[in-house]
Amino acid sequence: MRIRSLGVIDDAVVELSPGFTAVTGETGAGKTMVVTSLGLLLGGRADPGLVRMGSKAAVVEGRITVPADAAAAVRAEEAGAELDDGALLISRTVSAEGRSRAHLGGRSVPVGLLGELADDLVAVHGQTDQQGLLKPARQRQALDRYAGDGVAAPLEKYGAAYRRLRAVAAELDELTTRARERAQEADLLRFGLDEIAAAEPRPGEDTELAAEAERLGHAEALASAATTAHRALAGDPEDPEGVDAATLVAGSHRALEAVRSHDPALAALADRLGEIGILLSDVAGELAGYADDLDADPLRLAAVEERRAALAHLTRKYGEDIAGVLAWSEQSAARLADLDGDDDRIGELTAERDALRAELSGLAQALTDARREAAKRFADAVTAELAELAMPHARVSIDIRQTETDEASGIEVDGRAVAFGMTGVDEVELLLAPHPGAQPRPIAKGASGGELSRVMLAVEVVFAGSEPVPTYLFDEVDAGVGGKAAVEVGRRLARLAKSAQVVVVTHLPQVAAFADRHLVVEKTNDGSVTRSGVKAMEGEDRVRELSRMLAGQEDSQLARAHAEELLEAARAATGRLAGGAAPR
Repeated sequence: MRIRSLGVIDDAVVELSPGFTAVTGETGAGKTMVVTSLGLLLGGRADPGLVRMGSKAAVVEGRITVPADAAAAVRAEEAGAELDDGALLISRTVSAEGRSRAHLGGRSVPVGLLGELADDLVAVHGQTDQQGLLKPARQRQALDRYAGDGVAAPLEKYGAAYRRLRAVAAELDELTTRARERAQEADLLRFGLDEIAAAEPRPGEDTELAAEAERLGHAEALASAATTAHRALAGDPEDPEGVDAATLVAGSHRALEAVRSHDPALAALADRLGEIGILLSDVAGELAGYADDLDADPLRLAAVEERRAALAHLTRKYGEDIAGVLAWSEQSAARLADLDGDDDRIGELTAERDALRAELSGLAQALTDARREAAKRFADAVTAELAELAMPHARVSIDIRQTETDEASGIEVDGRAVAFGMTGVDEVELLLAPHPGAQPRPIAKGASGGELSRVMLAVEVVFAGSEPVPTYLFDEVDAGVGGKAAVEVGRRLARLAKSAQVVVVTHLPQVAAFADRHLVVEKTNDGSVTRSGVKAMEGEDRVRELSRMLAGQEDSQLARAHAEELLEAARAATGRLAGGAAPR
């Protein structure tokens, strides 16, 4: 792994080789260079405050070697990225204004994709994780993560049943607590439906009645106009001398018929006059029938207006027109059916709730059993790690318990009503007995500062052994440890590095001595800009750095002797060659 950062408070290039790499330096320098830069590469939050004053942007580039069939490589290729000689190139740019861009394998990608790759590339363990693990809720999460599918499978089944129970309980609560409101709504709907049913409106009836009322209201004028028009077309029997349109058209037609054989054009006009005469006769007949059929009955007009008033009453309350009233009626009938079925629905939901609670009881018991089995393995693994960390008599155990409650708010597990939630019924707490005869106590209360750091490191190492990632970054997880315990921490990390790449940011010379490669972050200041350089410590330089870490005096003979002794002991313990390189 290679990290290059420009404009990120410090400029540096960090080469992280396989095996165990220790990063040391002045307080905070190593952490800033490695942890922060790596966090940006893996999708961490972009803080514009990281951009060095005077720079437009901060750029972090990383080159991570991954197998072509690794999950991270496959996911990167799906996003369009390409491997460069088996290496995945990642870059992250953060502008001074806070904008962030990410590139993966030569392609621009969302920053979120880097976060997806992080879980398959690097596992970061630091002091923040340690403090979080002091909380019982985090300890349960840690146990579930360690257990893997053994807990994940029953937890998924339990979670699905729990979510369904929540939904059923919420609907049941609404039906029962809002019973009065729903009854009032049903009464209003029923009244409206009865009112519409009593009126029996027909589709389009309001339009038809409006037209009929208009006709009846002007019956006399319509009859007079029809009669006058009929007389103009067909003549008035009481006025034999009068001239009508039909007679005039007939006379014109006869005149043309007499000479039509002499000119085809005139014959065509004669035909058209014949058609007009026929049309006039038809219209005159319809006008006579219209006048005879026109109903001017005042009683009918009154009945129409009364019906229109009844329909208007409905449209004022239920719709803009009769079509809207009928649509409201159809929708309300369906809603009323739902409301009238509440009692049946309440019965169905009650039965389903009881069945789900019984199902949850069984699933919760299975989940508890799976956690207890995993807790035994987890506690044994952490205890074994503590033996490697100079705590040979310490014993770690995990207390899994439930909180009893009343039957109404809990579920029955093992013959008891216990409280339950989204993650089951279990409360998980990590206990430590630091020496024989000591009662197991919660790690937050039963361990000293140094013991707590070693317990947390043991937990992190156990996690590291169960997480299939190629690189582990430990950020000062050895804080509070010193002396022989620090030597054992270094020895354990060196052993872990045989199966994975391990990077440790540390201030302990006992830990740094066990590293295959020792990097020092050095800060320089020209009066305006602070820069950091990264230097690989070998031979005499490494002895001087360990002396500085031991006594603060690089040239102290006693410190140098102690540093050489540490290196020699680490080489003997790990089987490295005298030059400090790991054997191939």
